[in-house]
Amino acid sequence: MSTDEEQAPEERRTSALTQISNTMVRLYKEQFGRGPTSARTHWAGPDTIITVLEDTLTPAERNLVALGEHQRLRDTRMFFQYATVKAFCEPVEQITGRVVRAFHSSIDTRRDGQTAEVFVLYPEGSEGPSRASEPEG
Repeated sequence: MSTDEEQAPEERRTSALTQISNTMVRLYKEQFGRGPTSARTHWAGPDTIITVLEDTLTPAERNLVALGEHQRLRDTRMFFQYATVKAFCEPVEQITGRVVRAFHSSIDTRRDGQTAEVFVLYPEGSEGPSRASEPEG
């Protein structure tokens, strides 16, 4: 029996959440050159996963905050975030075994770059097109 088969359903869900948190930290390091100081992932109902990341701002982004350029920072961060939607959605699909229907990303520039990555999955037993396969534009 594999390790996954030996785990109880709740343990598998907790393990998946830890894997998603670790993946988001890795992606932030790759995409922004700096990882968050913490990441927590939770189920928000049966079909939604939320990862909250703390302290995500780079030194350059902190300078934008100091200059009062909050909207410019939000716009820049969102541009990068949605340019890499596939990199964020595909690991969630692999870890959960479910298809991401929608992806939302947000940042609070006044709270040291606290961000939230939200993945809305198709209900269990149904599928549709993956958000990872749809181009931005």
